[in-house]
Amino acid sequence: MKNVNKYTRQFFEAPKTEMKWTKKSYIDKAPIWCSVDLRDGNQALVTPMSLSEKLEFFKLLVELGFKEIEIGFPAASETEYEFCRTLIEQNMIPDDVTIQVLTQSREHIIEKTFNALKGCKNAIVHLYNSTSLAQREQVFRKSKEEIIKIAVTGAKLCKEYREKYEGNFRFEYSPESFTGTEPEFALEISNVVLDIWQPSTDDKVILNLPVTVQLSMPHIYANQIEYMCDNIKYRENVIISLHPHNDRGCAVADTEMGLLAGADRVEGTLFGNGERTGNVDIITLAMNMYSQGVDPELDFSNMPKITELYTRVTRMNVYERSPYSGKLVFAAFSGSHQDAIAKGMKWREEGHTEYWTVPYLPIDPEDVGREYSADVIRINSQSGKGGIGYILETRFGYDLPKKMREKVGYMVKGVSDHKHKELMPDEVYGIFKTHFVDITSPLNVTEAHYVQQNGIEATVNIDYNGRKAVAANTGNGRLDAVSNAIRSYTGIEYSISNYAEHSLEVGSASKAVSYVEITTDGKSWWGTGVDNDIVVSSIKALVTAINIMLNEKTE
Repeated sequence: MKNVNKYTRQFFEAPKTEMKWTKKSYIDKAPIWCSVDLRDGNQALVTPMSLSEKLEFFKLLVELGFKEIEIGFPAASETEYEFCRTLIEQNMIPDDVTIQVLTQSREHIIEKTFNALKGCKNAIVHLYNSTSLAQREQVFRKSKEEIIKIAVTGAKLCKEYREKYEGNFRFEYSPESFTGTEPEFALEISNVVLDIWQPSTDDKVILNLPVTVQLSMPHIYANQIEYMCDNIKYRENVIISLHPHNDRGCAVADTEMGLLAGADRVEGTLFGNGERTGNVDIITLAMNMYSQGVDPELDFSNMPKITELYTRVTRMNVYERSPYSGKLVFAAFSGSHQDAIAKGMKWREEGHTEYWTVPYLPIDPEDVGREYSADVIRINSQSGKGGIGYILETRFGYDLPKKMREKVGYMVKGVSDHKHKELMPDEVYGIFKTHFVDITSPLNVTEAHYVQQNGIEATVNIDYNGRKAVAANTGNGRLDAVSNAIRSYTGIEYSISNYAEHSLEVGSASKAVSYVEITTDGKSWWGTGVDNDIVVSSIKALVTAINIMLNEKTE
């Protein structure tokens, strides 16, 4: 590409660390979660949420289990201020939930922020100022000492105003643009703020270390976090928080590695909404933990409901391939994938259920409110016999013999290929029923009677090419006797090579379904019959197979 020489690495590597985080292979407990959907997420919307939409979203976040929720920047606008006051005055904040508000290091903003919090039982006042080299040089044109002075002023004011108001108010500090800040300077300014606030066991302080703009690979961020964790003052009373954005597409990796490196808390949004490429997606983070047997302490068991509310109030879409939440993330179109999933589900049905290990499905779709038949096996021209058979079995009750699945599969795939579209389960069933079930032309058996004589003798009423007749013959069973009667009357040559039957348990438990394969000249045809009587269903299956053969030869 052109102009590559205009770019360079803007991050600062941490002084040498032991990289203890590399010795860990997974996150073993949930962090403290803080949703910033109503602040960081809302400010990134083309059309910000209305008051009623914010209130609905807040209720959802509480239902999901968030105990810390950043609700906005009360001093930024009357809308933000009103939202904060509404939550407090209408007593909508549960006692175990803490709201968080953002403020700059300016007295009039800090004063209005505390005014907005009057009457609030539990709140976090989040103070920030930017510390990166780029911001210091280009935006503020200030020295390090002058940037520290901004932080000191804000920290002292927050402490002074807290003493004037009732309520359990905690503090959070962010050296904003942390990833573009020299680690030694980030440590210095953070320690200065902590010295003012004097964190203690009963008054812990949150130190938020944001990936305001993603500038490096995730392991660089992890080293920066480890450096801060190892060197920050008052560590036992400081909650290290992460707030990654996704400019390089690595927000989840940044966060997971940052947690391994010692962080205690995560700020993010549902579905990763936020400025530019967004914040870290808390759903993905939480479900990653869940998929490895760690309780994330958030409830995403009804993902369709969460997705519906989110898309409605934010007017944003959830990408079809978004992990865990997208419409297609459990969908298998590939034939080999469908076959493996179907066999994996069968494996579980056979009793191998201690852990979820179904191929291609990292979690059980039902655990997030999805359905197997509608969400997992999806049928198009790339699908295989296993997936199509799985749909017919789980959705409609037809457990096709293995060889028959191939025949039906080619038929369904051909229709999908011709229409250039995915086929819904009802369409798959419609194709199967039209082409393989109870076909009565040009041959039909309308009645059959049996006598135990030299085996079984069958007297059969036959309608063939519009001509009605009665034929009789014997066989070693009812189906064989009827088959021999058909052959003797019509002169059609074939042999029965496969037969299977089962009860049709989905929809009509009283019915039976039979499958018959006939062969001649090295070719085979399958038919299906359905009836309340198992003998009648077997004859219908035979007649269907014969008709498919005759119709194919006529074509």
